[in-house]
Amino acid sequence: MDTKKNHFFHFLITHALYLLFIIPLLGVLSAHYFFTLKLNLAPVLACTSFLVFLGNFYSKNRPRNVYLVDFACYKPKPELMGSAEQYIERSRQANLFTEESLSFQKKVLERSGLGQKTYIPESIMGVNAKPSLDEVRKDAEAAIFGCIDEVLEKTGVKAEDIGIVVVNSSVFDPAPSLSAMIVRRYKLVSTVKSFNLGGMGCSAGLISIDLAKHLLQASPNCYALVVSTEIQSLNWYLGNDRSMLMSNCIFRLGGAAVLLSNRAADRRRSKYQLMRTVRTHTGAHNNSHSCVSLKEDDGGLVGVALSKDLMEMAGEALKTNITTLGPLALPISEQLLFFLTVVARKVFKMKKVKPYIPDFKLAFEHFCIHAGGKAVLDAIEKNLELSEWHMEPSRMTLYRFGNTSSSSLWYELAYTEAKGRMRKGDRTWQIAFGSGFKCNSVVWRAMKNINPAMEKNPWMDEIHEFPVHNSLKI
Repeated sequence: MDTKKNHFFHFLITHALYLLFIIPLLGVLSAHYFFTLKLNLAPVLACTSFLVFLGNFYSKNRPRNVYLVDFACYKPKPELMGSAEQYIERSRQANLFTEESLSFQKKVLERSGLGQKTYIPESIMGVNAKPSLDEVRKDAEAAIFGCIDEVLEKTGVKAEDIGIVVVNSSVFDPAPSLSAMIVRRYKLVSTVKSFNLGGMGCSAGLISIDLAKHLLQASPNCYALVVSTEIQSLNWYLGNDRSMLMSNCIFRLGGAAVLLSNRAADRRRSKYQLMRTVRTHTGAHNNSHSCVSLKEDDGGLVGVALSKDLMEMAGEALKTNITTLGPLALPISEQLLFFLTVVARKVFKMKKVKPYIPDFKLAFEHFCIHAGGKAVLDAIEKNLELSEWHMEPSRMTLYRFGNTSSSSLWYELAYTEAKGRMRKGDRTWQIAFGSGFKCNSVVWRAMKNINPAMEKNPWMDEIHEFPVHNSLKI
């Protein structure tokens, strides 16, 4: 079923009540008053007033469209690039890791899918650096202000016009908050609605989008600024617990700023329209809740621990999430095949019938999967039966920028734009995982063709070097 038919079917189902009942009823009532009451002025005026009231009520209470005007990703200065060798040497200089731990980290880096040009915070990379609160705050300011400055420049929106600010950073959560830091720097109005999300992991970026969407429903003619980042510096683990050394190896410096709008006037110039948000939280189960956690090791050293149950919990959360998203996004043909398979297996006990995996490539043209690590990307590629082309933005983001936590999805979308792949009407599925454990999805529809020649994003000066084919299956 092509895109136009899908949109037409969705329109019919969504507005069935109006099309089948309310509008015909109003038509019958109008005809009745017009013909049987011989144009009696009072009933006609009453009917007209009622119609105007209904139209006004619907106009004020219908969900507002949310548009992504533009976004920007932070690209740190070249001096912060760190190869695997530089990272290991910096770790050795700390004089806190055993040779076994250094060897373990080296093996992780070799198999991680990260390239040699990822960025490490200055508070860690500097010679004799020892992260302090002031230095880490500078790292945060560089990432956050860098991407906000760019998105304001790209959109031409004035800071004082921003009515909503949502910031997410999981493990770096200072006081005053990061959202307060933004309000101060850009002199935002005193009525701005600001929110600071902490401790919500790598999927917090999509949680921020969902929160901003709901806030925009209650705030007419408003701009919302969503900022996603993660500053690991204060929690760079300095012990020898292998479950906590993993995060040292894969997390890197990054950040993104997204400008959303519900203004009808912004429709024509916006890049995307927000279509769906689906959030899944499996934290009621102990293994799920504890598979990613900030904790102390036996020696009292703090770090982010990744448990051996992580992949299994991620798979369960993804399954639950796509079970909710599927009926909202998949073509009817795919939903029917899935339903028939379930009936065959559950009702008729036909165990030889294999579970049907819906073809999500029929629902989405582009996939932005959180670049959390090579194993995560491999598992999703296999389970969703995606091609290397579909996985390329995620794998290249992991290779070039590492795991930048909640901002990684925006580097992936920027990669898709830089490659000139985004066409009007294309649908993009963003999928992210995070501690708790959470799996969140956001679906966007492109409002126009994205011309890479007109873009400014972190890939543009080197996009010709990608994909790096030997990194796709490291």
